[in-house]
Amino acid sequence: MISKDHIGVTSEPRVIDVEAGQLKFFAKATGQTDPIYSDEAAARAAGHPRLPAPPTFAVVLMAGAPPKAGTLESMGVDLRRILHGEQAFTHHRMFYAGDRMTLVTKTTDIYAKKGGALEFIVQDTSVTNAKGELCTEMRTVVVVRNG
Repeated sequence: MISKDHIGVTSEPRVIDVEAGQLKFFAKATGQTDPIYSDEAAARAAGHPRLPAPPTFAVVLMAGAPPKAGTLESMGVDLRRILHGEQAFTHHRMFYAGDRMTLVTKTTDIYAKKGGALEFIVQDTSVTNAKGELCTEMRTVVVVRNG
């Protein structure tokens, strides 16, 4: 069983820059057809200062700036036994190519179902811009298959 002592553990702030090439690649990979995600002129014509991040792009930032504290490994989780259970986003403001973002992740819950055969780890990540403005909140639920 994963210790509930991990609830409340908060990562260090991680800083990562939003790159235009990553935005374009992600937009194409996720089927975004609106040209504001791939053409800077179209983005400006639509009122954006630069290429905007597609709605779920913050997950790319997480992959590019993984935490050192509050990791699944530090909880003793065997990564071969995990499933991606859920991903949710709450958007507060847009962010764009060239922005410098800061991510902080907190483990907010750990619980078991099916007599401990499945354990769930809930982590919330805040994504703020260089002005300290909250842009996106992400909730990730990882399922650990035991036995």
